[in-house]
Amino acid sequence: MDEKKLLEEAILGREQAYTPYSKFKVGAAILLKNGAYIRGCNVENVSYGLCNCAERTALFKMISEGYKKEDVLAMAVVADTTLPCSPCGACRQVMAELLDKKTPILLGNMAREYKMTTVEELLPYSFEEIENAD
Repeated sequence: MDEKKLLEEAILGREQAYTPYSKFKVGAAILLKNGAYIRGCNVENVSYGLCNCAERTALFKMISEGYKKEDVLAMAVVADTTLPCSPCGACRQVMAELLDKKTPILLGNMAREYKMTTVEELLPYSFEEIENAD
């Protein structure tokens, strides 16, 4: 996996962000096993509860395009922050649902600094699907 390319794809996703209120643009990118990238950006709304983060935008696009967690190699998130950007709690839970817990997650910033982690490290005690529920 080319971490720098994945980070650049997330930066390209960030360019599409709609952030008229916070001015805090975030980008995300998912690298698929077939070599394709799916980008996401945050989209704000005057009713803040209706906003969507870049990570969830990319993940929902992934699902809507017919991909599954088994198709994913890695994911990146980037923002203009001093330290590499970390996903919010809601995004961490969606990542835990839609990605394998061992999926590499690249946290980055606009200075191209990054830290590698995994879904499991970001949310070690996630809600999990109840198997064989009656």
